[in-house]
Amino acid sequence: MVISFHTWKQKIVAFAGSLGAPGLFLISFLDSSILTFPVINDLLLIELSMQHPSRMPLYALTTATGSTLGCILLYFIARKGGEAFFHSKAGKHGGAIRHWIERNGFGGMLATAMLPPPVPFKIFVFAAGVFEMPLLSFVSAIAIARLFRYFGVGYLAVRYGDGAIPFLQRHKLNVALAAIVLVAVSYGLSQLILRAKHPYGDGAQKKPAD
Repeated sequence: MVISFHTWKQKIVAFAGSLGAPGLFLISFLDSSILTFPVINDLLLIELSMQHPSRMPLYALTTATGSTLGCILLYFIARKGGEAFFHSKAGKHGGAIRHWIERNGFGGMLATAMLPPPVPFKIFVFAAGVFEMPLLSFVSAIAIARLFRYFGVGYLAVRYGDGAIPFLQRHKLNVALAAIVLVAVSYGLSQLILRAKHPYGDGAQKKPAD
């Protein structure tokens, strides 16, 4: 019997959820590198933090660490020869993404790492490797963004706990509106980045060696 890729992903999520902190590390590492588990690591972090509030710092730290290491793996994959893949995924935005990475460095990577979906974050990570962003700047930006994100998520889970669901139900219209605004702002900012004027035309060819 052939098991679909989607089924395997479900099995990985179920297995990771049963492991606690190591499972959070596994999911966040895979999500930031070779697979994609949209918001699964956030949901697992919330669930585990609500069940064991005293362990929240551990859960947040392991999630942030796994995500950072996953990004580092993707960075090195790109650096070893991912330019063709970058072109195929970035398309006409390749030049703008390259320009953003090269011009803004640490600050640019930190900004894109902090933005929520629908920002195509992985393509920026890939670009950082392809265009050889300094490793220390790259790792620092990712680590700061991930620590901020996951400790924030963990804090909210502990702070509101079981009261979060009734709160969302009572204010569902406002919450939905806020979510729409957040996505719209994130999308708008990503488009500003992707449509910014840059010196590379529509492509993003790697600079020749000196």
